[in-house]
Amino acid sequence: MNSTTAGLIARAPAMTAGQRLRSIFSGSIGNLVEWYDWYVYSAFSLYFAQVFFPASDQTTQLLNTSGIFAVGFLMRPLGGWLLGTFADRRGRKAALLLSVFMMSLGSLIIGLSPGYAQIGVAAPILLVLARLLQGLSIGGEYGTSATYLSEMAPRESRGFWSSIQYVTLVAGQLIALALLVVLQHFVLSTQQLHDWGWRIPFLIGALLAVIAVIIRRNMDETASFKKARQLESPLRTLMRHPREVLTVIGLTMGGTLAFYTFTTYMQKFLVNSAGMSKADATSISTAALFVYALLQPAFGALSDRIGRRPLLIGFGVLGALLTYPILSTLKEAHDWWQAFGLIMAALIIVSGYTSINAVVKAELFPTEIRAIGVGLPYALALSVFGGTAEYVALWFKKIGHEDYFYWYVTACIACSLLVYIGMRDTRRHSRIVED
Repeated sequence: MNSTTAGLIARAPAMTAGQRLRSIFSGSIGNLVEWYDWYVYSAFSLYFAQVFFPASDQTTQLLNTSGIFAVGFLMRPLGGWLLGTFADRRGRKAALLLSVFMMSLGSLIIGLSPGYAQIGVAAPILLVLARLLQGLSIGGEYGTSATYLSEMAPRESRGFWSSIQYVTLVAGQLIALALLVVLQHFVLSTQQLHDWGWRIPFLIGALLAVIAVIIRRNMDETASFKKARQLESPLRTLMRHPREVLTVIGLTMGGTLAFYTFTTYMQKFLVNSAGMSKADATSISTAALFVYALLQPAFGALSDRIGRRPLLIGFGVLGALLTYPILSTLKEAHDWWQAFGLIMAALIIVSGYTSINAVVKAELFPTEIRAIGVGLPYALALSVFGGTAEYVALWFKKIGHEDYFYWYVTACIACSLLVYIGMRDTRRHSRIVED
């Protein structure tokens, strides 16, 4: 960037409130569609597991589909690196457009794939390839989206606006579950859902992603990126910030495991462990996620008043103390409202992490490596802990020690609590420059 260009950028008019809101909305809509595409797999796996993995034991079928769910997470660090680097070099907008296109393609492949009965082992191979592509996409989406929303938001309300990321993340999962409820109760029979109805949400997701690309084309680039000067490889620069990288990994570990335990895994847990019907499990998860999504902006706004660190510590303390009691009681719950209340209690606790984790990570890094700084270490922690949550839980169940999983989640939250206690409050020590 020469001095003339830098001068023009410095004299550029400030972004208006309307432009900020429009850009936040555009970015959030695309984020919602991506997370819908990602979570449709988990929501409908109860119905398509036997299509790709024929077996008589339901736990074995779910174990296979959960294994592929975890494999998709293995691509997320690569996506965080590649798309994070792309975002830090070419812009947040360009990276967000690319990620939603890749997600759309993955959904289309799953929606059109023949089953094991038609093409044999090629069916699960296609499923793996599609999830690898989606994992690459969502790995880049998280870091870039967190960076974009944090840079777009005004400093005094950054926690509130950045919490929209988890609103759309949860909303994507909620829409996937709501679609399942509609198909279960009003459109298709159980047999039709097992035979071909499970394909509908994947094809809808591919179409919605095309719409999201059109919407994201109207986004503004952030002023922070326009003013940044990228002098060398973002990855090489990131390696000069080991403390921040380790902080992201540590603060993510317990939070992401708790989130995936009480959201994506809960539907299966209620059916496979608590013995509830698939319809009840879906409706309970849908209702809990709806309330949970509404909580995120409230917690985000609270962090703008009291700081990020108190919320993280609150999650760490309550999560470490109450995770085992909640899960062990939930396993014995057979009443709809009892199960809903227990899951809701867990999600209120988890909100202390999910509502602000994106802005906390963004505030740790300078502009020129913010997207890769948020995305790569987060994706590494997510792949190890969040992405394997279902698989680890089902494995412990299969060997006859399901309660070991409860202790595993508790231990990971306790480790993250140590990070929260030792870190500075990023609201007071943010590296996002006010534009």
